[in-house]
Amino acid sequence: MLVPVPWSPPGVDLAAWRTAMAEDVVDLLARLAQAEAAIAATPADLALAEEIAWPGTRIYEVPGPTVRPVLEAAAADGFDQAAVIAADAPDVPGMTLGKLLAPLEAKAVAVAPAGPGGGLFGIATGLPAPDWLIDHDLDTASAQLLRRTAPSPGEVTSTPPWRRLRGPADLAGLDPALEGWENTRALLGG
Repeated sequence: MLVPVPWSPPGVDLAAWRTAMAEDVVDLLARLAQAEAAIAATPADLALAEEIAWPGTRIYEVPGPTVRPVLEAAAADGFDQAAVIAADAPDVPGMTLGKLLAPLEAKAVAVAPAGPGGGLFGIATGLPAPDWLIDHDLDTASAQLLRRTAPSPGEVTSTPPWRRLRGPADLAGLDPALEGWENTRALLGG
């Protein structure tokens, strides 16, 4: 999901920064054998979604950067599971996404915290999404918030966190040894 990006590193154009991070996430998803990538975008972000999409990538137009409309669009396309992840985590490894989907055999919802900055990196659920799963954005939601609306707190499980690049301090967490994130790496000077 294309999420708001309110900052960029000094000397880096904000639009180029946002595009690079989102493109790195889409590139990773498009290469995963066990998943089908899609991009969720608000009307204002459709041009960006079309720019970074691989041929055949679905683009879901959603009214705002919240999770429920994305899950509903994926269910309407016939998927039986979906994960919504933030497009500001360019160095995420594919196995982190696998860990987000794995608990769905026993749990209704799995969430990956976004690390020290709060919020969520992603959420996964079987489709259609449970009625009790409230709509939320990834910036402010938490496992605790979603557990409060679940019929049983055990319906929501947490998986390992992954950081999002939401401020200058998050740059220190980037791992140069991880493969991928070429576009973001190029903007940071290689």
